[in-house]
Amino acid sequence: MGSAARTRARTQARTAATAGTNARARNARQRLAARRAADRRARVRRRLLLAGGSVGVVLVLVATLIAVKLTQAPARSAPPAGARSTAQVQRLVTSVPAATFDAVGAGTATGLDTVTGQPALTSDGKPEVLYMGGEYCPFCAAERWALAAAVSRFGTLSGLSLIHSSPTDSYANTPTLSFAKASYASKYLAFVPVEWFGEATDPSTPFGHVYLQQPTAQQQALFARYGGGSIPFVDIGNRYLLPQVQYVPSALAGLSWTQVAAAMRDPSSAVAKDIDGAANVITAAICVLTHGQPASVCRSASVTAVASLIHVSG
Repeated sequence: MGSAARTRARTQARTAATAGTNARARNARQRLAARRAADRRARVRRRLLLAGGSVGVVLVLVATLIAVKLTQAPARSAPPAGARSTAQVQRLVTSVPAATFDAVGAGTATGLDTVTGQPALTSDGKPEVLYMGGEYCPFCAAERWALAAAVSRFGTLSGLSLIHSSPTDSYANTPTLSFAKASYASKYLAFVPVEWFGEATDPSTPFGHVYLQQPTAQQQALFARYGGGSIPFVDIGNRYLLPQVQYVPSALAGLSWTQVAAAMRDPSSAVAKDIDGAANVITAAICVLTHGQPASVCRSASVTAVASLIHVSG
């Protein structure tokens, strides 16, 4: 082979080698690009799967919660106090020891106004104590404690419930009793409570609160005649009237019902001086109407101590 032929052969060999190298390079780049594309597609699939899985988990959780909610009984709002607390408070309030009443005497309570020349207020042949008030009213809240203690000395008061006065009125959230479902039994006395208004507001009513219990025409007439347009209204046999309030409820602030009821049994407490003193004044007025019966109550030192605040009416 001549030198020219050898040169051509070497040139062809180099050209072929270069072409092979370039082909391999192109193939490598194509494979790399393919792997990268595959990796991108895999990452996209993983993100989609993760997202879809998350959504699925969320949907399963939501469905589970809905199913549980549907199978559960409706939630009930908690009452202001349990049955045990209510029973305990009722027992304490309606059984204040005579010795405690005697030790307190008039306490801080004011006297009563008298009524003359009017027919007696009676029910079933017994003198009647009429109470008209509202569950929102802080001064009604104070008076209920004294009324409950006083009438319990002549009979059995039951069915009390535990509430607070309005949170937006003066002496806000005063702990108190409600007579809305109360009942009373006595051979000496009739106790007729009317919780005229509830706590919720209603601008259309005379006192700006919803009606709870409606008084009779006779009760409304007595309120119109003697109530002075304010509550609490307490008419004791149409012989004695509550002069607006017997004490202010400041000593009750921040106390629980149980604490108030317990303090009523401690003659040294401010609560007892307020509530038991007011109860003694009411008791003395009732004793005039029951002609001193029962003697165990009407001849007690507590009634004698408040005699100057009670005057027999004509």
